Amino acid sequence: MKDLRSTGTGRRLEVRALLAVAAAALAVLLVVVAVVQVRNFVQGIGQSVNGKTIDRSGPVVLQSVRDLARYEAAAGNFQVIVDLEKDAAFLPTTIIGQRTLFVAVGSVNAYVDFSGLGNDAVSVTSDHQGVGLRLPHAVLDKPNLDHQRSYVFAEERGIVDRVRAFFDQAPNQQAELYQVAEQKIAEAATQSRLTERAEANARTMLRDLLHSLGYKQVTITFG
Repeated sequence: MKDLRSTGTGRRLEVRALLAVAAAALAVLLVVVAVVQVRNFVQGIGQSVNGKTIDRSGPVVLQSVRDLARYEAAAGNFQVIVDLEKDAAFLPTTIIGQRTLFVAVGSVNAYVDFSGLGNDAVSVTSDHQGVGLRLPHAVLDKPNLDHQRSYVFAEERGIVDRVRAFFDQAPNQQAELYQVAEQKIAEAATQSRLTERAEANARTMLRDLLHSLGYKQVTITFG
């Protein structure tokens, strides 16, 4: 009888402990849901209230002016889908972690820089009928992301990240997405033949210009 009573008492204690854990987990879940609902309610109020936007910005100040000495001869338009996932060890993504699909649209310009040309870059024949130009190879500019056409396609967050996002909009996360997108677009531009296209366009432009100036033979090299 003592063994049965002790066994029954132990089982009741285990059941009570499990119920206490379940109640605590349910309480935490209700708090999280309530916080999310309050946030959505506050945002809904802000969107539903009609108001006006007042621009109190100061005047634009011109800080510097520089002369351009390069010919932008080609431009490539790129699109990349950034799939960025962050998770924590030993914890499921439903608790902590996030995954973002970001569609980035941008362009890269290829140009020929004329600023470093020396006196020996141009050679004219003795009869003034021919001219030769030696130009540097075309290079790629930094990627220029189109913020109007780039957007977050999908986003998944764990409970902890949802609560954190309630207090912080995580601007670093958005900056990281743009950095990864710029890096991928730059790599794609490097693997493309954009610089070759730029050199061909620059050669055509300069040849037509020099022919219009009266030169019969025009030789343009890159190197």
